[in-house]
Amino acid sequence: MAFRPRGSRPLRTLLAVLVATSVAVPVAGAARPAAVPAPAPALLAPMRAATPGALDERYAANRDGIRAAGRMAADHGDRRRAAVLRAMAEPTRHFLSFDGRDGGRTTEVFGDLSRAERIAVLVPGSDTSLDTYGRFRAGAGALRQQLGGRAAVIAWLGYRTPSTASPEAMTPGRAEVAAPRLRRFFEELRALKPTARTSLLCHSYGSVVCARGVSGLRVDAVVLYGSPGTGTDTVDGLRSRAAVWTGRGADDWIAAVPHVRLRLPFVTVGFGTDPVAKEFGARVFDAGTGGHSDYLKPGSVPLKNIARIVSGQAPSLAGRHA
Repeated sequence: MAFRPRGSRPLRTLLAVLVATSVAVPVAGAARPAAVPAPAPALLAPMRAATPGALDERYAANRDGIRAAGRMAADHGDRRRAAVLRAMAEPTRHFLSFDGRDGGRTTEVFGDLSRAERIAVLVPGSDTSLDTYGRFRAGAGALRQQLGGRAAVIAWLGYRTPSTASPEAMTPGRAEVAAPRLRRFFEELRALKPTARTSLLCHSYGSVVCARGVSGLRVDAVVLYGSPGTGTDTVDGLRSRAAVWTGRGADDWIAAVPHVRLRLPFVTVGFGTDPVAKEFGARVFDAGTGGHSDYLKPGSVPLKNIARIVSGQAPSLAGRHA
């Protein structure tokens, strides 16, 4: 049961955090610069095949869109955003989609998607946007390197992520908007690569997105790491036939988030059962001793174990190291 009796310590903590962020966020937000303008992306026809030629055409079209957004950012005077976009437009980068508006939406491919037999789709958590994209990209690249040949990693930044220090990070609103988009993308990917082994890798708030989008998807594995909860009491609530794995680093601050779910008149706060708890029912892999941003760090225990799951191999279990 997600709800705790009135006066319980987890519930008091959750309410205190909610009140604090509701006060702090408007003050912090007032100091932020206005959103950097970007052109509307060109309308692209749905992809019908994952051949090298078709992929190159899609990559080229999105590269043009990134360059246009970079020019607009430069004209706006945002040199940092312009520099990020110039790097994204390099010929070695491969984007299935790009929209530079409202913080940015991107879908970047690492590896040769046309030949991939194993595909991992990364869904990020809070505070991920074009301005912080480098860390998301670094994790995707490290996982692709760990997986080796015949594998592709897709970094899916398909939604407006919440700020960690905001009420949105403790409510399902952003996830409810993101989930249908994730479903559509994943269904299109499965149609393009019907025989590939596919995995959803969901970090932090991204696990809330995945929990709302995974029902009925043809996915081989779901990995929840650094998760605050999913909004479901047990793994059965995901309504998925996928193997569901979960892990949390020993130094991850997310462990201190109260695992409760409070239904208020106009919003639900909190995400319920701890995914690494026995009662949730997921398989728990060894996520090492790192912190909230260390799961895809090169050479780390969680990176190796996540790569094993993506490859259909057994990871080392919680309490045991690779």
